[in-house]
Amino acid sequence: MESKSKTHIALVSIPAFSHQASILEFAKRLLHLHPHHFHVTCLIPTLPHHSPPPASLPFLHSLPPSIHPLFLPPPNLDDVVPPHNTPLLQVHLQLALSRSMPSVRRALASLSGLSALVVDPFASEALEFAKELNAASYIYFPSSAMLLKLCLYAARLDTNVSGDCEFRDVSGFIEIPGCVPLRGIDLPDNLQERSGVAYRQFLQRCKRYRLAEGFFVNTFVEMERDVIGTLTGEDADLEDQEDEGATNVYPVGPIIQSGSNPQQSGSDCLRWLDTQPPNSVLYVSFGSGGSLSGDQIKELALGLELSNSRFLWVNVKPPSDKASASYLSTNENESPEAFLPKGFVERTKERGMVMSCWAPQVEVLGHSATGGFLSHCGWNSVLESVVKGVPLIAWPLFAEQRTNAAMLVDGLKVAVRAPEVGDGVMEKEEIAKVIKSLMEGEEGKEVRRRMKKLKDDAVAAVTEDGSSTRTLSELAMKWKRMRDAI
Repeated sequence: MESKSKTHIALVSIPAFSHQASILEFAKRLLHLHPHHFHVTCLIPTLPHHSPPPASLPFLHSLPPSIHPLFLPPPNLDDVVPPHNTPLLQVHLQLALSRSMPSVRRALASLSGLSALVVDPFASEALEFAKELNAASYIYFPSSAMLLKLCLYAARLDTNVSGDCEFRDVSGFIEIPGCVPLRGIDLPDNLQERSGVAYRQFLQRCKRYRLAEGFFVNTFVEMERDVIGTLTGEDADLEDQEDEGATNVYPVGPIIQSGSNPQQSGSDCLRWLDTQPPNSVLYVSFGSGGSLSGDQIKELALGLELSNSRFLWVNVKPPSDKASASYLSTNENESPEAFLPKGFVERTKERGMVMSCWAPQVEVLGHSATGGFLSHCGWNSVLESVVKGVPLIAWPLFAEQRTNAAMLVDGLKVAVRAPEVGDGVMEKEEIAKVIKSLMEGEEGKEVRRRMKKLKDDAVAAVTEDGSSTRTLSELAMKWKRMRDAI
């Protein structure tokens, strides 16, 4: 079937590979279900002086012919001076997206036969173009339904909590319908400074969400049934419906990154895992964007050593001590011995492996030797762990990761929480204790049992007759009918 006769779907992503990978995997899932009916163009805004991370290149090159990624030229950000206490990353990211909107609009206008526009939450400004293009508009929400509920509930939360009180200072728990109770410090970073630019941007973004006809959420009903019920109106009380309205929410997950090329960098770790006993190895990774301080890296190393556990540690040297320092970084592979305690690699070589490059995470989590995952709780990593049935140690760093950790630890109970130290350094004794709890203790056994059940539910959701498969197929047929009616 020629592309001109296919239903054309446009995606708008952001300059962060974790978001790009998720929305493109969504497109791959759509094409897998309906291989002859759709053509997808993904518009990707870029940042000045930032190259795509090495991990993204094999992924982008492996996309099927019916998915066309289009990188937009970077906008000029030379005039940007971040306000006090506002991270430069957040300012650059949001401004780059805003200033890329003229390019997005021109690119969208050049596409023929467009039936639907699906945008990343951070690119919600692009929703305004859907009406003039006569296209249906949606947000692809790569995070949890719980976070979506928080976004749609944000205006009421802002009203309910006194303006002179920061959320982190709220005593007791913050109750959001359908969600696990949250402490103020569990809310995403951009809610923590209510007088800051990031907070105002967050509220503006959430308000624009109402322009969308619906949300594709990377979750599944069996994982977040209660909060999905409040979003769709099935379980919402009258006050909720009046304030927020029932929402077209389509759970289409779990969507995770497809397996990587076994010849790519990182395959050595799979061969190493082949030599380890079943469920014996703790996988340690803070994602493509997370960083630990130099002092914390050393304590983590000593904690791993003290625990006597087997481990596979993806350890990338941070460009600075900020938790999000690697988010848009393209770190060079440097020998881990340069920033680990002296002699650590030699002392632990019989039971541990440290990698300075990225590991093929999906394959690592799916390996029979992997028995636990010490994670930053980024949503992509969470879902990969769920799909592979690997219990977690929750060590959140930034963004919405503390919110995710609260759901995993207090709600689903498929993770144990690492000790919280604020801006301090977690000591090796505390690290060793939580590792032993997951890998050897009774709490770890219960967490593992619950994760196994959640894995079974995740696998069922994306079978031919699974809840997420049916949801996406119904929407796909709707888009095809719209195209046929033109």
